[in-house]
Amino acid sequence: MNIKNPLHIIELREMLAHADYQSVKNYCQSYHPADIADALSSFPDSEARVVLGHAPAPLGAEIFSHLDEDVQVNMASGMPRKDLAALLADMPPDDRADLFKKMSSELQENVLPALAQAEREDIRRLASYEEGTTGAVMTSDYAVLSADLTASQAIDRLREAAPDKETIYYTYVVDEKRRLLGFVSLKDLITARRNARVGDIMHKDVIFSRVEDDQEASARKIQKYDLLALPVVNGGDALVGIFTHDDALDVITQETTEDMEKLAAITGTHEAGVYLKTPSWIHFKNRAYWIVGLAALGLISGVIIHSFQASLMHMLILALYMPMVADTGGNTGSQSATVVVRALALKEISPKDTFRVLYKELKISVLLALILGGLSWLKVMFLSHGDNIPMGISLAKVGVAIAAALALQVVTATLVGAILPLFAAKMKWDPAIVASPALTTVVDITGLLIYFTSAKLILGV
Repeated sequence: MNIKNPLHIIELREMLAHADYQSVKNYCQSYHPADIADALSSFPDSEARVVLGHAPAPLGAEIFSHLDEDVQVNMASGMPRKDLAALLADMPPDDRADLFKKMSSELQENVLPALAQAEREDIRRLASYEEGTTGAVMTSDYAVLSADLTASQAIDRLREAAPDKETIYYTYVVDEKRRLLGFVSLKDLITARRNARVGDIMHKDVIFSRVEDDQEASARKIQKYDLLALPVVNGGDALVGIFTHDDALDVITQETTEDMEKLAAITGTHEAGVYLKTPSWIHFKNRAYWIVGLAALGLISGVIIHSFQASLMHMLILALYMPMVADTGGNTGSQSATVVVRALALKEISPKDTFRVLYKELKISVLLALILGGLSWLKVMFLSHGDNIPMGISLAKVGVAIAAALALQVVTATLVGAILPLFAAKMKWDPAIVASPALTTVVDITGLLIYFTSAKLILGV
């Protein structure tokens, strides 16, 4: 049943209007927390707080965790300190830390004393990690075992810990200093002999990340190795948290959004799912800088056309095929840039592979140039048959000039599309930010130079 259906939202509003809080409680228990959060996103904060207040405590915190962060902050700002502290206590540690970081300093100082000491320390520790690192997105809600336990004892220990842990399918084995020794899965424990030692059945080749590692790199590890969770250690190799697959999905979505927007030369925070919530003025500022700068750079194209004005006036047919050459160069350059940016993002290549990448793209571009050049010659012969051509110049020769220009444009655009992201990566810049609008402008300029130079050399105009 779709909880976003207006009839269900109206039903919930009627429950609130009649103070039928038992029905509100039943309503919350009847749907997935994410669906309840979607419905509450259309409610005023005051009404949403009432709904959460009458949901069972753990469920209310789970629903709250699915709300957008700006909604969470607004709702938290209007809650009594006792209610907010209870809500934070029931939230997953990573979600709780994210909310805490976005609260005002006044609200932070107000709610911290109302929390238990262990929760205060956990919030401070998780909130201390730099944004974009694995430490900032990990959770401290994980299970550990010691190597000297038997499989039977380990299962009993997990049975007690399970209600308070985010996942127990992977359990990490640590020593007395909490240094990571290995891990066991729930399947390992269930299928092992009851008296088998955890140290004997654990997997010692653990894939892990460090708190300072980039969050996207850690998310890619989860993706590459098909993990449900990734252990996170500090500088002393002590286990301090886990990075779960659901958080990895969020990180990959965020990073994909960032890459897409940078490919379109959009600046800003690059958060997913905030288009309608972002004011138009912010959208304008995020887009304007690059677009205005590239438009100014694009004036060079006008200068080039102006310098070849006499050639265009002498042979108007050249103007007819300028868009074809420019568009083809832009398309092939964008293809090249896209595959190189993706390969860089997935760590398939690095700047040290520049010559290998350029050689591969050169071979591809030559094949494309031969096909597209031949097609463009046929296009000129077919579409321009009967056009006025200056004396002494045949249509076939014009076709050769245009085909040669287009073929050269395909090769150069492809190579430029590959080398720009590689150069950006070499300079420690984001490759995506130079791979689309900047590429288009550069390819337009080089394309016009190639086009008119080819016409001048072949046709003598």
